[in-house]
Amino acid sequence: MSRLALPAVFLALCACQPIATDPRYIGPPERIDLSSCGGDPILDLVGQDISAMPATGGWGTLRVITPGMAVTEDYSLSRLNVEVDGAGRIIAVSCG
Repeated sequence: MSRLALPAVFLALCACQPIATDPRYIGPPERIDLSSCGGDPILDLVGQDISAMPATGGWGTLRVITPGMAVTEDYSLSRLNVEVDGAGRIIAVSCG
């Protein structure tokens, strides 16, 4: 029975890995196109405090998403979404 437990645990842990097609997934900058919402320069700020973000930029609408915040599912190609963690660090950038 223990021979089956190890592969099951391994498969369960693999399921927790981020999926590259998730719009919040931050991979190498060349794989993410944020030009529709003006977020290309903001991608370099991932990992930094939200205070490092400029007050104005090339985005139409800015939405800062904090932990536990309710977020609408309407999609706007010109909206820049900046997701922060509990410490105020930018953890994800996406259009939508």
